[in-house]
Amino acid sequence: MPSTRGKRKEYLTVKDLQKVLDSCKLHLNEIDEVWPKLYIGNVVVAQNKAALLNLGITHILNAAHSKRGSIGNQSYYGNSIVYCGIPADDSTHFDLDVYFQPAADFIHRALRSPDGKVLVHCIMGMSRSSTLVLAYLMIYQHLTLKQALQKLLQKRAIYPNRNFLALLIDLDLQLMRKKKTCQIL
Repeated sequence: MPSTRGKRKEYLTVKDLQKVLDSCKLHLNEIDEVWPKLYIGNVVVAQNKAALLNLGITHILNAAHSKRGSIGNQSYYGNSIVYCGIPADDSTHFDLDVYFQPAADFIHRALRSPDGKVLVHCIMGMSRSSTLVLAYLMIYQHLTLKQALQKLLQKRAIYPNRNFLALLIDLDLQLMRKKKTCQIL
């Protein structure tokens, strides 16, 4: 019988990811460029049209879109910024994964547009927004979850909640399976 020593597949757990997140020594800023032309920020910077204009932001993905329609809709930004709102709750029960692909598609299209710069935000810019950016990096930049997390932690203090981390682990496994299937074919 062949030896399996050294061939054991290591899967990430939520606890593993939380340890990585806990190692971050950065202070939380209003906004940070976490990937070329891709920013994560909080609601304060998202409401500051002058700051957005100075940064050259062309697209906003609001991961805390309110159905009540105050700040955070296309009419607030007018024609100067393309807006996409996701009515996500930062809770242990919210299925943010249904928005992974649409959010990643929005970010990808925005970054491919001429002079495209994207701000992804929620209230604090730590959990919902960072989860959607991680999903984008995994889907379109073909990074593993661990690689994407390490890239973001070099640029911004983030902390997706436990539920979102579990959903990202599922996405990571799906993408790995898909990659293996494509290699076999």
